[in-house]
Amino acid sequence: MNLQKEIVKSRLKQLLKDLKEAIAGTDQDFTTGKLGRAIFLLSVPMALEMLMESVFAVVDIFFVSKLGADAIATVGITESLLTLVYALGLGLGTAATSIISRRIGEKNPEAASVAAFQAILLGIGVSVILAIPGIFYSRFLLQAMGASAIIIEEMWGYMAVALGGNVVIMLLFIINAVFRSAGDAAISMRVLWIANLINIFLDPMLIFGIGPFPEMGVAGAAVATTTGRGIAVIIQFYLLFRGRRRVTLAVHHLKPDWKVMGLMIRLSLGGIGQNIIATSSWIGLVRIISMFGSVVVAGYTIAIRIIVFVLLPSWGLSNAASTLTGQNLGAKKPERAERAVYVTGLVNVFFLGIVGIILAVFSRSFVMLFTDSEAIISAGTNALRIISYGFAAYGFGMVMVNALNGAGDTATPMIINIFCFWLLEIPLAYLLAIPLKLESTGIFMAIVAAETTMTLVAWMVFRQGKWKTRKV
Repeated sequence: MNLQKEIVKSRLKQLLKDLKEAIAGTDQDFTTGKLGRAIFLLSVPMALEMLMESVFAVVDIFFVSKLGADAIATVGITESLLTLVYALGLGLGTAATSIISRRIGEKNPEAASVAAFQAILLGIGVSVILAIPGIFYSRFLLQAMGASAIIIEEMWGYMAVALGGNVVIMLLFIINAVFRSAGDAAISMRVLWIANLINIFLDPMLIFGIGPFPEMGVAGAAVATTTGRGIAVIIQFYLLFRGRRRVTLAVHHLKPDWKVMGLMIRLSLGGIGQNIIATSSWIGLVRIISMFGSVVVAGYTIAIRIIVFVLLPSWGLSNAASTLTGQNLGAKKPERAERAVYVTGLVNVFFLGIVGIILAVFSRSFVMLFTDSEAIISAGTNALRIISYGFAAYGFGMVMVNALNGAGDTATPMIINIFCFWLLEIPLAYLLAIPLKLESTGIFMAIVAAETTMTLVAWMVFRQGKWKTRKV
């Protein structure tokens, strides 16, 4: 009996020690040692980082919801377009992860640093192009998305600030991907903490005009978020140039490397493609949902924010699988990479399965945290409950997809997304909602069907094992 107590005490002590190391940052070589410990050290800060990213979404909608259905719908419509920015940032981040994790696994940090700057350079160029329509054509974009006249005339500032300042979103995604892929996930986590604290403070101040701050309404939420992310990016650059981690930048890195940039572009096309396909399908869904009025869009927006809040930590787990895949392939250990993916996938299924049950049972209670409008609560509850049914399957699928990305095979997930989201989700959503008269319920059912199909297809592709011989 005493021996068992000592074993439990010893394991608990080691767990707390590993947790402290994971949060503080580790010098662990993830291509050697116990696989379970490697997954833990990477996934904890990555999950916490994604949790912080999800706080952005929840905090904004919490305060904006006090302004009414049109304000919530403004955020929802803008977010549907911002997902294109996210797609580009995540696509470049995916390419950076594929290359940098492979170079770290090969014990070549100099090449990893070169790749990091090429990703940053590409991100800045793309964000400048995207800022132009955001600043000058926000009203037109809102009109094209089916927004009401009040939104177009009075609330366009939210979209102008959010899209106009997209460079901070782009760089935050890319540079955090650089740190994660190198194994310095704790840095990415701490940067997001800082950004969120600033956002949480500024949101109510700028929306409602508290104290010396101007009352900006819904546009204040965009200013608060952009400010928080902007300060985080400044910190990222400081750590890249002054930090003592696996990837650091020096003056001699600050130039285009056309060979590496070409590889980055080629890999990012697949990553960007799969994200644009997924997110453009979201735009299509919002367009269909908008046929049923601002109340339904508002309810869907709240539901999606709650879903994003719980899904992003699980994306952190799948990011761990991506990093471990790339690093272990670089170290010529494909079997270790495969084991890491399956273990991480099963953990994610368990986590999201529990979360899905909780959200399905208490969906109304969660939506009520954001609004007291009975119509919005009803619409949001319906969306949250139905979409939650597919969480467990989606948890496994996101790990499979990220593992393929980490191996450098970004094209296959893109093809999977084309089939699942463009050829299945959008047509099925329209069919169920309009001809079959299920309205918004049919749209939410189509989301579950598409995500489950994506998981099955990704798993079958992963089992074939061609990713193990992928060259990057």
